[in-house]
Amino acid sequence: MLCSRRGCLYSAAAIAPLMKILVIGSGGREHALAWKLRQSPHAERIFCAPGNAGTAEIGENVAIPASDLEALVGFAKENCVDLTLVGPDDPLAAGIVDLFAAEKLRAFGPTKLAARIEASKVFAKELMRAQKIPTAEASIFSESSEALRYCERAKFPVVIKADGLALGKGVIVAADAATARSAIDEMMNQRRFGDAGRRIVIEELLRGTECSLHALVDGNNYLLLESARDHKRALDGDQGPNTGGMGAFSPANNWNGKLQAQFETEIMRPLLHGLLQEGTKFRGLLYPGLMITSEGPRVLEFNCRFGDPETQALLPRMKSDLLPLLESTIDGKINTCAVEWDTRAAVTVVLASAGYPGKYETGKPISGLNDAAKQDVQIFHAGTKCANGKIRTAGGRVLAVTALGSTIKEARERAYEAVSGIQFENCQYRRDIALNAVAANIEKSS
Repeated sequence: MLCSRRGCLYSAAAIAPLMKILVIGSGGREHALAWKLRQSPHAERIFCAPGNAGTAEIGENVAIPASDLEALVGFAKENCVDLTLVGPDDPLAAGIVDLFAAEKLRAFGPTKLAARIEASKVFAKELMRAQKIPTAEASIFSESSEALRYCERAKFPVVIKADGLALGKGVIVAADAATARSAIDEMMNQRRFGDAGRRIVIEELLRGTECSLHALVDGNNYLLLESARDHKRALDGDQGPNTGGMGAFSPANNWNGKLQAQFETEIMRPLLHGLLQEGTKFRGLLYPGLMITSEGPRVLEFNCRFGDPETQALLPRMKSDLLPLLESTIDGKINTCAVEWDTRAAVTVVLASAGYPGKYETGKPISGLNDAAKQDVQIFHAGTKCANGKIRTAGGRVLAVTALGSTIKEARERAYEAVSGIQFENCQYRRDIALNAVAANIEKSS
């Protein structure tokens, strides 16, 4: 395609020595991705749409929301963007990559058809059943009356999931029938999550510890990245409601070579085979959330984009250039790539507005950011904006503080030391991120 305004010729077959990159999204994940891409010698300009106060310091924010797909396509065409990286799940599910491809623009992420692996838990569950991928036993419901009758004979606890996307909040662990009935009513009748709750999945509660894996998938081959563990619940001790994620650490202390071999044989290869059988070629980032049980890894869900806050823990450990990895994934050549990792651990602590994931206030001034950002500490912005020269809160999850250390314990201490220097009114955060991993390591060594 020939860009009309600047006259630059774009070729999908060649990697430009200097590239213009557009990162779509406004969260901590997008700041981390832009921060990592900024380090590439091939990155000339980085745009973030709409971005936040952090991305504004390393690139150029563009006032286009991630939901305005047509405007994003128009911006990429007008500015001769060489590569677009889609952060959030909603635009992927809406088909943004298809729109870019129709205009001969390169975008990293799966097509709308492939994004169903995350956009529909029903589709993912049926695919796993067909390919005999280990996951929780489940029943699928389109009518609330049938789901309520099921609860009369169910063995509790159960997990109730909205079929569609719900910002990481569409999963309820119901300890009893009353909680289950309330969750079903909210999702299917009151439409708390809109059409996402039109269908639901009710499944058994798996026992074990969670683990997040990221894989760059080019349709036929994949490259596994390092492991991580997320903390979903809002409060210490894994209490309170599910959130988008209150912290993470990498590498996961419950992951090893034996589990990885089992994962690749029983999950990744059958999954890619099943998608191809469905006529779907997945290209992008596949992020399976796993429960490590006594019998091995079991799939909790599939995500089709970089995790948040796992990305904030992973990228500071990635020594390799991210940009060629994204390019190779798009070009079907990820099997020619390898990634070099920092052997140190990373711990990420999320600072949120009081009330998150429920109602919260914004516009609170943030102080201490410059003093907290020391060597081996990186602060990724999420819900922030710059107003009248002052950085203020602008969302539920406000900041993600990541620290590196020779051990999980050292990284954790460094992260919380940085957190203690940051202030904004009614700041809330978990004080036990990675604490269980530290305790497990102490127990193992004693």
